[in-house]
Amino acid sequence: MRRRACASPIGWASLSVCVFVLTACHSYHIEATVKNDTGAPISLLEVDYPSASFGADAVSAAAEVHHRIQTRGNGLLKVQYTDASGKQIQITGPTLYENQEGRIDIDLQPSGKADFRPALNPAH
Repeated sequence: MRRRACASPIGWASLSVCVFVLTACHSYHIEATVKNDTGAPISLLEVDYPSASFGADAVSAAAEVHHRIQTRGNGLLKVQYTDASGKQIQITGPTLYENQEGRIDIDLQPSGKADFRPALNPAH
């Protein structure tokens, strides 16, 4: 005699729980990459976003920092660092929204400028 999968009430309950877990627990993440295109090393890099931040003590010229972020709430993305001459640079980027996902590339450029390239869904 051949048994059918999930023929018992316990089998159906287990299947229902698995389907719920797989469909209801989606985490929204943004892959963030910061590239130091300033032409010199920088220090004390900090990237602030809604509800948290990440950073690095030092970033060599042309080096990248990668971080996976998850926003809680809405707010501006802000970048600050100390340039090679010791000057503290602060740059305000785009607004990030809760439940966005995708990626954002941040290219730090000479003279305290930055190029923000978001590829996020929903775009807002």
